[in-house]
Amino acid sequence: MLSKNDEKILKNLKVLYVEDEEDILKFASMVLEDYVDKLLIARNGKEALEILKNENVDLIITDILMPKLNGIELIREIRKNPLWDLSVIVVTAHTETRYLLDCIELRVEGYILKPIDVEELLKTIFRATLPKYQASELRAKNALLNAISVFVGGKKIEIIKYLIEHSDSENIFYGSYEDIVQEVGVSKPTVVKTFHQLIDTGLLVRLKNKIYKFQPDISQYKEES
Repeated sequence: MLSKNDEKILKNLKVLYVEDEEDILKFASMVLEDYVDKLLIARNGKEALEILKNENVDLIITDILMPKLNGIELIREIRKNPLWDLSVIVVTAHTETRYLLDCIELRVEGYILKPIDVEELLKTIFRATLPKYQASELRAKNALLNAISVFVGGKKIEIIKYLIEHSDSENIFYGSYEDIVQEVGVSKPTVVKTFHQLIDTGLLVRLKNKIYKFQPDISQYKEES
């Protein structure tokens, strides 16, 4: 199964599940509601497109054969719209080559066969959305560095960059002044002064000895989706 950190990534997702079979929809909903931030439901491609007009969705999971507008047609409509930059996973009982080729052409991030295996579904969702999550995290860190560089420069920005790159998923840094002196190649007084400056401005909080947290969370610097 997924690690706790992987599950935290899924908790940020808004997912649209498109399926016309009620039993499958109920099963998938029961599973996914425990793992994602918000789960939206559509019973055909047309319903899905209407939802997309009003909701910012990170991922679509869709069946292929559905009334009104099937899954392949739905994905084509999504790919036509540059504003809908989202990941797509297909869940289907059909293994025909033409469907698989359509999915490859439409840059589908995942292809799962029914009956649904819960572990496979969760891992596929994670793999499909991880690249965009990582890109978003990188933009957040770069934005934070740019904000900080307004009042510090030179070796201090190298120290801050080291802190960010070595913080965990909750933006907590575990380490000593000596670690930074050795890794970054700066004097201890410079490291101490940089820490004090970050703490004084409220960007860094000392939780306990050798444990610090960026505050507020760097997620506030992420670009609006």
